[in-house]
Amino acid sequence: MRDMVRKSISILVTWLITAIAVADSYSLPPGADLIGQLQTIKANRKDTFLEIARHFNLGQNEIRLANPNLNPWLLQDGAEVLLPKLFVLPDAVRQGIVLNIPEMRLYYFPAVRSGESFKVITHPVSIGRMDWATPLGTTRVVAKVKDPVWIPPESIKREHAADGDILPDVVPPGPDNPLGKYALRLGIAGYLIHGTDEAKEFGIGMRVTHGCVRMYPEDIERLFPQIPVGTPVTFVNQPIKLGWLNDELYIEVHPPLEERGHTYSYEDMLTQALALIERKTQGMRLRIQGSALRKALEEQTGVPVKIADRALPRT
Repeated sequence: MRDMVRKSISILVTWLITAIAVADSYSLPPGADLIGQLQTIKANRKDTFLEIARHFNLGQNEIRLANPNLNPWLLQDGAEVLLPKLFVLPDAVRQGIVLNIPEMRLYYFPAVRSGESFKVITHPVSIGRMDWATPLGTTRVVAKVKDPVWIPPESIKREHAADGDILPDVVPPGPDNPLGKYALRLGIAGYLIHGTDEAKEFGIGMRVTHGCVRMYPEDIERLFPQIPVGTPVTFVNQPIKLGWLNDELYIEVHPPLEERGHTYSYEDMLTQALALIERKTQGMRLRIQGSALRKALEEQTGVPVKIADRALPRT
């Protein structure tokens, strides 16, 4: 099935396939805040966002937000689809796993050995629904399990039973196991970073889980052997991220997490953005592009937008 999906995607240029396929691991120069680059492909009418996102290791929300004027299910021949493969790194210690929940994206900063350069690996993930929120804070990977057994908690069994779906007490390893083939157990009881079964493979990048972090099967398979037990894991809530690319300041805005009884107005977002800008720039002279800042905060596409230049000293 995966091969059929990949064959259905029409690529603008052949080399783009290779370029993007390896683009989930990036060298990280000292002081760098942005990784990757934006890409564009030309789709055909048989393509959907579901397939394109899977092929290019993007989440469902990511590709929809980046292409708000395209129909996810009815693409026209030659439609240009933006692949949002440029990322501002989260504002967190660059060590171990950092997961920005509203972005629904995981960043892994491997330990650097002598003579090696810093790098970061990034993948889209699914997170907990509003009523099963993924927790914030810092924990660690406490165990690694290949071919995990799933023991559904009573709360999940009751939820499924209410819909007429009776879950077994134990789900053994295999194609129907919702944890997939690999799982990283966290220090927070009951929470894992894991793969998925075939039925849910195309739902990555959405708020659909019972709190765990779900990954594409091929992503967790690549990541699993690289993560040692004891790796720190940090969950952050950063709908607004800021970063420098040379002398240009970029902002990346994602829709804030919707929680019961709380919504975010434009004024809320602007206040948060201005506070972050002040902290990021530490009083340096800037030329802020007000219209670009406003557009980024209003549209919330998740695509980094340049909002300022570092002012050059007067001569």
